[in-house]
Amino acid sequence: MNLLKLLTDKVATKKGAWITVVLWLVLLIGISAGPRLGDYKVTNFQSLPDDAQSIITQNKLDEYFPVDQGTPGIYVFHNPDGELVIEDVITIIAGIKEANIEGIETILDITVLPPQALPAFSSADKTTMIVPMNLKAGLGNADYAEINDETNEVGTKIASQLNTDFYITGPAGIAGDTVKLFESADLKLLFATVAIILVLLIGIYRSPLLAIIPLFATVVVYQVVNQSVAILGAGGLEINNQTTSIMGILLFAAVIDYSLFVFSRYREELNYYEDKYEAMKVAMRATATPVLFAGGTVFAAMIILYFADFRDYQNFAPVFGVAMVIIMIASVTLIPALFALFGRKAFWPKVPKYGETKEVKHGVWGPIAKFVVRKPALVGGTVLVFLLVTAANVFNLNYEFNMVKGFPEDLPSRVGFEIVEEKFNKGDLAQTTVLVTGEEVTQEQLQEIATYFSDNEQIGSARPSGLTEDGEYGKITVSLMDNPYSIEAIKFLEDFRADYATYRLANGKEVELSFAGTTAKLVDEQQVNNRDIIKIVILETLLILVLLFVLTRSIKMPVYMMATILLSYVSALGLGIFLVDVLFGYDAISTRAPVYAFIFLVALGIDYNIILVSRFLEERKYLKVKDALEVAIRNTGGVISSAGIILAATFAALMTMPIADLFVFGFIVAIGIIIDTFLVRGMLLPSLILFFEKGKTRSIKGER
Repeated sequence: MNLLKLLTDKVATKKGAWITVVLWLVLLIGISAGPRLGDYKVTNFQSLPDDAQSIITQNKLDEYFPVDQGTPGIYVFHNPDGELVIEDVITIIAGIKEANIEGIETILDITVLPPQALPAFSSADKTTMIVPMNLKAGLGNADYAEINDETNEVGTKIASQLNTDFYITGPAGIAGDTVKLFESADLKLLFATVAIILVLLIGIYRSPLLAIIPLFATVVVYQVVNQSVAILGAGGLEINNQTTSIMGILLFAAVIDYSLFVFSRYREELNYYEDKYEAMKVAMRATATPVLFAGGTVFAAMIILYFADFRDYQNFAPVFGVAMVIIMIASVTLIPALFALFGRKAFWPKVPKYGETKEVKHGVWGPIAKFVVRKPALVGGTVLVFLLVTAANVFNLNYEFNMVKGFPEDLPSRVGFEIVEEKFNKGDLAQTTVLVTGEEVTQEQLQEIATYFSDNEQIGSARPSGLTEDGEYGKITVSLMDNPYSIEAIKFLEDFRADYATYRLANGKEVELSFAGTTAKLVDEQQVNNRDIIKIVILETLLILVLLFVLTRSIKMPVYMMATILLSYVSALGLGIFLVDVLFGYDAISTRAPVYAFIFLVALGIDYNIILVSRFLEERKYLKVKDALEVAIRNTGGVISSAGIILAATFAALMTMPIADLFVFGFIVAIGIIIDTFLVRGMLLPSLILFFEKGKTRSIKGER
């Protein structure tokens, strides 16, 4: 750590501080001339690994039946007041075709269908009609959004004159609306985050500069990180839209957090040192190592995600890894440099004065610290019971795979989706394709398999839909009875494809069957996600334990530090899923939410434990265990609780996003941070330290 001490000592001088700020501004201006992050966001991100069965099967279908390479969608025509007029549908489709919208490959021509075929596309009550369409291959979701906007403009204009509602849904419609949701929500999220942080910083510290300085540093770091990630994108990295949204929250949260740790210790040292640069030098000698260590645990947690199979989690690793490296560098350079330059003025109107150390008060955490060290069994036991009771609710966790349910209720693709779900066979919303592989397969044999499938009560329909000339590959299109996004459909197809990996034909010949489509992908997603949860939890726990061993030079302390974090995570998850159901009506959550919450609650939660334990170990050099712990709780309580409130509110900003996955994730993480900040860090962990360290009463005499 001599190199770190040398760096922070240089930064904490007048010349060093100015050079540091100038270098960051030069970097900001220079890197801003590079590629733009928005140009490299991939909205049609493939979440599953390449070796997932549904992906392998889809690739074969694309190769042997290239007509399927485009993205399917559904035009929905609905008359809310009565029977739909077929001629109106024909008129709207004709108008869309006449518009010659680039990107539309095919629209089913219902005018050439025989009369007996039309009922298959009309609802039983004749109020609704669906018309399949296909977009061209090779388009991204951003293209879908543009195509859908043009189509909606033309179709809705004509439909409004014909007493008909027109919607675009299915994979193409949902993908296009998803892009627009993120585009509008990202800017809203940024402004909401800045506003929340500004209000809380001013409200807590009553100093405008203590709000402006960290926010200025955050804006600089935000732009540098964005441009750095854009460079990765230019180098070929696929960047997921959801990843960048969460990255922005992580960045604001971490920079503000580390700023609070720096300036709280700086304010303390200004009471001991008259020279503002000398005070910063001493403050950073005490703060730099734990701040870097805290950032390092977050960085390590992100890098672990490289080992995940689910590509959404993998995508976090390089993006968040780069972000954390830049944040850590800024925390020991830019942030102390800015505060050193402002000096005591940064704390106006409550300016710390040299020599007035007795005036430092701990109105809230002083009494709490005394109570915790005097009644550790009572305090720790009460918190432990609360955590265990709330953690027990994880057994009521239910998953939701229908992403459309997480969209705003008035979103066109959701409205169309729900109309189709109500009026038609639900399985038609997203059909499953079965790839049949064998030797000299005939059309009759495909029909034999399709007929057998149709007899299953869980399958609405099955029909042959393609056969290669050499008879090696055939395909069957299957519509399930249940909603293809439902847990029931996923469970059925999981069992069905396990039972029918092969099929013995009537002539005794055996063919191989594999499955593609939305439901098949959800089956793979569930299996891959379940494996990744176990893998990530084990690897991150072991890695952070190793880092804590290095920091504390203790065997026992890292174990109960990690145990408290894991327990607080399960407690937050249990309490979170209860509250999002009671308060917001979400009775099931995305499979991603628990993993995202684990990553952030463990990585960021351990930060506060590190800050507390680092201060405890520092004071332990001069004081007995109980006294050292009281000082540590008292002196870190204010800054950690402030940081926790701001961090929780920052993640709660995700609740402004009109996407349920991010809404629920933000809420659960906010709950977890509050639990960790006040109950675990402030009460449970100190109680455990007293219990396990109580035999160590040796004190070392010395001076500050």
